[in-house]
Amino acid sequence: MSVAAHLGIRLSEYDRRIRTFIPCYDEMLDAAAAIVFPTARTIVDLGIGTGALAARCLRRARQASVVGIDSDADIAALATRRIGMRATVVRGSFLRVPLPRADAFVASFALHHVRTRMAKARLYGAVRTSLLPGGGFVTADCHPACDRTLAAAQMSAWRAHLRRSYPPAQASALLRAWAREDVYVPLDVEVRLLRSAGFRVEVAWRRDAFAVLAGFRMSRVKMMC
Repeated sequence: MSVAAHLGIRLSEYDRRIRTFIPCYDEMLDAAAAIVFPTARTIVDLGIGTGALAARCLRRARQASVVGIDSDADIAALATRRIGMRATVVRGSFLRVPLPRADAFVASFALHHVRTRMAKARLYGAVRTSLLPGGGFVTADCHPACDRTLAAAQMSAWRAHLRRSYPPAQASALLRAWAREDVYVPLDVEVRLLRSAGFRVEVAWRRDAFAVLAGFRMSRVKMMC
């Protein structure tokens, strides 16, 4: 399913409407881009979308180029127009295409489309293998709490954000529709998956159900300690 069909919008509306869907969207992407080292030369964006995160990363890493991987050719074309010559877009699933060597891997609202934790663990292993020494991985996504009461409160906060732009019934319907395709892995579980793949993990930013995680490539010696 295309991104536009998944969200129930026209593709031309994406960059405007995403802010009505996701609380603190700009703040979250700014926090994610701030983790990328300014000396990075190659950045891989898993599910580049319209290139909103990639563009922020390139403003920080002035000498870098981006390899964007996305299965949705229409939305990836927007990233190419936004970033220009500093972007190379690879058509395909980031779960299947060979990952290039890179100084940094980033993702924003793409990894919740990975259906199983086993598939995500394999992806994280492949990302770690493809990272150059000293490289890092940054992901921004929905990661509710493990505790059901706290998770329910976090989802209520998300629903309240949606109600600022949509009638209550539509806000609830949007969350139900997204939940049929999206998998929101609890924050503690996501951290464990990254650590098991060989990353030192920091929670760089957190608001209700949303988080930015930074994973730094550990050496084999540290992994054994």
